Amino acid sequence: MIRQIAVGLLALASGIGAAQAQSGGAVARGKYLVDTVMTCHNCHTPRGPNGLIMDKALSGGSRFDEPPFDVTAANITSDRETGIGAWSVDDIKKFLTTGVRPNGVPVANVMPTGFYKILTADDLNALAAYLRTVPPVKNKVPAPVYKIALPPVVVPNAQKPFTKADLSDKVKRGFYLATIAHCMECHSPLGPKGRDFTRMGAGGFELKGPWGVSISRNITSSKTKGVGAWTDAEIKRAITQGVSRDGSKLKPPMGFEFYAKMRPDDLDDLVAYLRTVPAID
Repeated sequence: MIRQIAVGLLALASGIGAAQAQSGGAVARGKYLVDTVMTCHNCHTPRGPNGLIMDKALSGGSRFDEPPFDVTAANITSDRETGIGAWSVDDIKKFLTTGVRPNGVPVANVMPTGFYKILTADDLNALAAYLRTVPPVKNKVPAPVYKIALPPVVVPNAQKPFTKADLSDKVKRGFYLATIAHCMECHSPLGPKGRDFTRMGAGGFELKGPWGVSISRNITSSKTKGVGAWTDAEIKRAITQGVSRDGSKLKPPMGFEFYAKMRPDDLDDLVAYLRTVPAID
């Protein structure tokens, strides 16, 4: 009898240990996505004269005063009053994939939730798990102002979650990473009805900020206007260091400092996908 109890306790301890390891792995994966590929700090962490203020990480930051909206990146720390600490895991997951807050109010589409529908179930769970661990920072940002209803962003081939089978293909995995990194949000031009994904990757979108005005580059496979003639190393250097093929410095808001911490295999797959983006001159 004592032996049976001992065996049962060992099995229980083993199960708890496995669950804790799994939970820890999910949090680590969520942190990796937030800190690198998805560049969440680029908007949600305040900046000072010397760069990101990391002791206030993810407590709200950039203001986007762009007709038809005036919004400030939200506090997404675990503070219950000014952040998302009172949100459930399901609230976070629903918001990331629909852009609708728990109170039913939609977010401005400057937040790229239209690109997050592709998130795998595991990555979505990992993001929610990690965001609930972000230390609370009390920082109330201004309420958003919406002047007209904005159309939803519909990203081609990214309207449903990817599966593990999808991620086994190098190019599809690169597309997945480029999508959750919302690369084509900036690198596709605007049309009369919003982002023109028929010219995906063609660039030409103006981005104003402390850096002045940036015009997004053509990242299609065009050999004359895009990155088709670039080497893999040149593309990776542009992504992670902000240095163009000719050695000139690229401007923000491209998140070089975050992409610099991406895993080598992720960068490899991202480049593999960019090689397949139809050339637009």
